[in-house]
Amino acid sequence: MKKRGPWTTISEQLAYETPWISVSHHAVIDPGGKQGVYGVIHFKNLAVGVIPLDAEMNTWIVGQYRYPMEAYSWEMPEGGGDRNIPAVESAKRELREEVGIEADRWTEILQMDLSNSASDERAIIYVAQGLTFHTPEPDHDEELEQRKLPFAELYAMVQCGEVRDSLTVAAVMKVQLMLLEGKLSA
Repeated sequence: MKKRGPWTTISEQLAYETPWISVSHHAVIDPGGKQGVYGVIHFKNLAVGVIPLDAEMNTWIVGQYRYPMEAYSWEMPEGGGDRNIPAVESAKRELREEVGIEADRWTEILQMDLSNSASDERAIIYVAQGLTFHTPEPDHDEELEQRKLPFAELYAMVQCGEVRDSLTVAAVMKVQLMLLEGKLSA
């Protein structure tokens, strides 16, 4: 038996695994003393996201079909990063791959636990500035559409629910707050 805060894990068994996640079945004793089951999703990578901003306060988003949601989604450049390397390096790779942008200045703006009732997925989000432009190099399994737009337009898309990706929503709201507080400038 193993203690996890007020929980006790009686046993743990791997139920399913892919190159990206594993799902474990845990027999537990909950904080109230009852035996039960807890399913835990472990993400093998860290989630990273980037809001690129140019001097005119334009940004870039990518559109793609998201299989689990059965819907097309507009999002900031984002993806997975090896937990054993600095997250900013993975963010740089994602920005270059998805929209062909490199940046001179990187600011970490947010860390998030994405679904902590069922998974250990963590995210780190950055603002990238001092941009240079190249040809995008998406992964072989990605069919991405790139779009340049004013940051204010992306903020409006979040406000009206047109953009619903959780990382993007949180990042856009944080950037907007930083702009209003004068903590971020072009």
